[in-house]
Amino acid sequence: MADEAELRDYLKRAIADARTARKRLREVQEEAREPIAIVSMACRYPGGVSTPDELWTLVADGVDAVSDFPQDRGWDLEGLFDSDPDHAGTSYVTQGGFLEGAGLFDAGFFGISPREALAMDPHQRLLLETSWEAVERAGIDPLSLKGADVGVFSGLSGQGYGAGAGVVTPETEGFAGTGASTSVASGRVSYVLGFEGPAVSLDTACSSSLVAIHLAAQALRQGECSMALAGGAMVMATPGNFVAFSRQRGLAADGRCKAFADGADGMGLAEGVGVVLLERLSIARKRGHKVLAVLRGSAVNQDGASNGLTAPNGPSQQRVIRKALAGAGLSAADVDVVEAHGTGTALGDPIEAQALLATYGKERDAERPLWLGSLKSNIGHTQAAAGVGSVIKMVQALRHRIMPPTLHVDAPSSRVDWSAGAVELLTEAREWPREGRPRRAGVSSFGVSGTNVHLILEEAPAEEDASQPLPAVGGGVVPLVVSARSVGSLAGQAGRLAAFVEESDGVSPASVAGALVAGRAVLSERAVVLADSEAEALGGLSALARGESSTNLVSGSAGSGVPGKVVWVFPGQGSQWAGMGRELLDASPVFAERIAKCAAALEPWVDWSLIEVLRGEVEPALLERVDVLQPASFAVMVGLAAVWASVGVEPDAVLGHSQGEIAAACVSGALSLEDAARVVALRSQAIAERLAGRGGMASVALNEAEA
Repeated sequence: MADEAELRDYLKRAIADARTARKRLREVQEEAREPIAIVSMACRYPGGVSTPDELWTLVADGVDAVSDFPQDRGWDLEGLFDSDPDHAGTSYVTQGGFLEGAGLFDAGFFGISPREALAMDPHQRLLLETSWEAVERAGIDPLSLKGADVGVFSGLSGQGYGAGAGVVTPETEGFAGTGASTSVASGRVSYVLGFEGPAVSLDTACSSSLVAIHLAAQALRQGECSMALAGGAMVMATPGNFVAFSRQRGLAADGRCKAFADGADGMGLAEGVGVVLLERLSIARKRGHKVLAVLRGSAVNQDGASNGLTAPNGPSQQRVIRKALAGAGLSAADVDVVEAHGTGTALGDPIEAQALLATYGKERDAERPLWLGSLKSNIGHTQAAAGVGSVIKMVQALRHRIMPPTLHVDAPSSRVDWSAGAVELLTEAREWPREGRPRRAGVSSFGVSGTNVHLILEEAPAEEDASQPLPAVGGGVVPLVVSARSVGSLAGQAGRLAAFVEESDGVSPASVAGALVAGRAVLSERAVVLADSEAEALGGLSALARGESSTNLVSGSAGSGVPGKVVWVFPGQGSQWAGMGRELLDASPVFAERIAKCAAALEPWVDWSLIEVLRGEVEPALLERVDVLQPASFAVMVGLAAVWASVGVEPDAVLGHSQGEIAAACVSGALSLEDAARVVALRSQAIAERLAGRGGMASVALNEAEA
């Protein structure tokens, strides 16, 4: 019998262990497949695009952003062009997609000297700027992430900046090594912002930025970082790519990508930079970050020993698509549209189209075809920055529920058997219905290196889909805090903020004020615009942008700009007046709620109404009584502390003097509100008794309370 009992116990333990192991295995599998949230984006692309919203406007309006060669790069434009594709050292193309002001950089903002900035590859400068912007667009103060486990994954290809561009001089050669280093592109972002997660630079040619996003997602799922910046950059400091691809006859003569069109005659070269900020979906929700879209799955592979080092390989493209779908736990029919690589070449486009027809186009309802488009038709092939640009485009399309058109399609390519599957070109904008499941998009990038990547995007979960209001500080007059590293930048910030306020529909000054305090870095040059209406806000911000004065504007310098510590100091006494706090009671729900709790805590110890005192609904003489004004001042201090805390202003220390000690103890949590209210009421009553030349019960009760 003893043996049977031991056997039963053993079997019970074994079964329990097996269940635990299965549960843990499921958890590991779920973590490995957890969707990755895209919580913010930043970019620069041709056509003057400097924000994701501007990129959406460009593609939604069907804008062609290709332009003439830039005049500000020192290129020998006359000697560069030759219509003969065999003429060495020349280009038969004179147009492409170029960044405006690609050489501009606010070095002082990042604490970089002018000499070092000149030696820095423009890729490094643009990645710094867009990384900072992406963090701020998520409502996060970039300076608050110093020491955090934030990863940086950057895709880029060297373009000869440095010696090739003639910028290495005796004054700058000490910085040339780090300035031209691809590895430093990601490392510099981590260094400047103080990130301590992985910093990885990679070059797989045209697929670089999409591979960077794939690796960032892996790092997030494996716990190597809890937040990651991923993307890529491409700036053509020299015309070398135009010359090289001219020899290969790989360029369209007019510089435009005619993706999947019958008239496709080569690619159009372009440049740009894009960055997305990523978190695991569960972490983004826990932190309260707005989710723009989610990355459901992604996959990377290689062509291997195929039909040529630089030639695309259809079977490899099919495999990477199927692997990405499997990783996302989806079927091909679950995806509505693919933002394709689509460079507009007579060789590559048909191979890619056939791969899509073989994967997404098979066993699909002909009434619900896969729609196919390419951003390159608008702006050209931005090379290492192409994949992330496509991601930003499709995130915006998911949010606006519209599939934007692809340009320059005279007719679908006759080199493709379009009858082989249900795939159609997006030559016109189309509404994007949900049809019983989330909207989804695929994004492809295929590098000349042979490295292929495909990812699956999905619209944000329903609870994240609605536009979330900016944090507010209450109604009435609010402070709009604008800051920058220099006076000139301060004016620029004010101008951009004024444009935002003017263009936004129904965004109140209070909401803007809350966002400026809670989600942006406060730098050394500062200005505050006081406003209780959109008109007042615009007036003050516009004056600041023009360098003029205004009655509701104050500006100044905070010195070094090094972030200090926040200390809340509660005075023991101060000025008070009839009706103090009345407007705040009406304008701030946080203040009103805290005052109501103070009133309830004081009620057993006083014979007057705190709310009536603060609203000025009592005789003015009542505020001359020390046993009234001190508890009332205590309540106002506690209420104001709640308002500041509600907009993210947390103190590093809380101090108080005399009566203020009680408020400080209450706010810091050392004393409950009920105990603090009792002590301040009894102390003020004891003081009143002593001032009247008599002792009383309040003094006795106070001794007991303080004990």
